Amino acid sequence: MISVDLARRLRDAGLRWRPASGDRFVIDRGELADDVFTLSDMTIEAHHFPSGTELGFNGTTEWALDSVSADDALWLPREDQLRTLLGPAFVSLSADGASLTVTTTTDSFTSTEAEDAYGRALLAYIEAALTLE
Repeated sequence: MISVDLARRLRDAGLRWRPASGDRFVIDRGELADDVFTLSDMTIEAHHFPSGTELGFNGTTEWALDSVSADDALWLPREDQLRTLLGPAFVSLSADGASLTVTTTTDSFTSTEAEDAYGRALLAYIEAALTLE
């Protein structure tokens, strides 16, 4: 799973989240910051309103939450989502022992977790695009 720190850096660089079933997230504040949630049409559902997206906690008895603003949640994108976001910049993913390397059209990024290697590649891609603006 992508690290919370890297997910924060991606968000701060401009990566936007449109919550969908199967997405993982943390509530990036207080005592819930260490708990990873998964959007599911059965338990945690994204409700899209003109004023913003609310994440509704349907029937959860273990949490005293009814809903939380998506702005208070931090998306933890999966490997497939990060690869899709890299688009044509993605070249390959390779393994060498415990290390995984994502190669893009401009650089390579190595980590022990595929999501972190993809995330670092995407962060570099976003930051490079921002410098071209």
